[in-house]
Amino acid sequence: MQKIRKPIDIKISTVVAISAILHETDPAALEQALKDMTGGVSDFFEDEFAVLDVGALEGNAAGIDWTALVALFKKYRLNTVAVRNAAPELHAGIVAHGLSIDTTSTAKAAPAAAAPTPEPAAAASPSVQLELEPQPEAAPEPTPAARPQAAQAAAQPVQQSMPAGTMFVDTPVRAGQRIYARGCDLVIMAAVNNGAEIIADGSIHVYAPLRGRALAGASGNTEARIFAASLEAELVSIAGVYRTFENGHPPELAQKQIQVRLSGDRIDVLPLKAT
Repeated sequence: MQKIRKPIDIKISTVVAISAILHETDPAALEQALKDMTGGVSDFFEDEFAVLDVGALEGNAAGIDWTALVALFKKYRLNTVAVRNAAPELHAGIVAHGLSIDTTSTAKAAPAAAAPTPEPAAAASPSVQLELEPQPEAAPEPTPAARPQAAQAAAQPVQQSMPAGTMFVDTPVRAGQRIYARGCDLVIMAAVNNGAEIIADGSIHVYAPLRGRALAGASGNTEARIFAASLEAELVSIAGVYRTFENGHPPELAQKQIQVRLSGDRIDVLPLKAT
């Protein structure tokens, strides 16, 4: 029997982007800031996606030349895909330039008890500030030894030190927060609340109620799994294959210890039993 191939598959995916927080709109000042930030290294950024945050411009965003700004960031290997915190009257013009309107909650919504985000390095110009998305607890990347010392200092706001192989989170993940464990497993020792999103390239372990959305194997690892002390999630996903719970959780699994794994193109949610 010939297998029918579907024309298209829709899967959950995750994209990590750099948030570029603009403090002024002058192209010359912005270019100087990016030049100082990168230390003259042509591959400081490696074609990452960028979200432009204009919330700090205090009404001056109306004067932005979007075409020139996108070209400037492209010159430094940042691909602008969306704009955040723009006034509604600017949305049509932004969309006309091929950009999306980003409405994702940022670290501003994080509670004071959360781990502090490092301040931008003093060497960087105040014209533009770069942060890694998702916020507030972004996954780390090793700093290449080839980057000059000034460039390494500028990169500190987007990198954090943590043990290789696992990212640990000890505080609750609240609505609007998104945590991404790049290249490693994610272990959360507190509750994940409704409206939160947790993502890992490896497996996810939540030793508390798992609400919100949990996406393991985000870079395509089909062997990744999700473990939770209490299943209350809105959505779970392994390697882009997802399952939602609009109609509620199965009675035998609701608020129980579970594991989620991928079996072919099917998501299995199973009770976690000691052997």
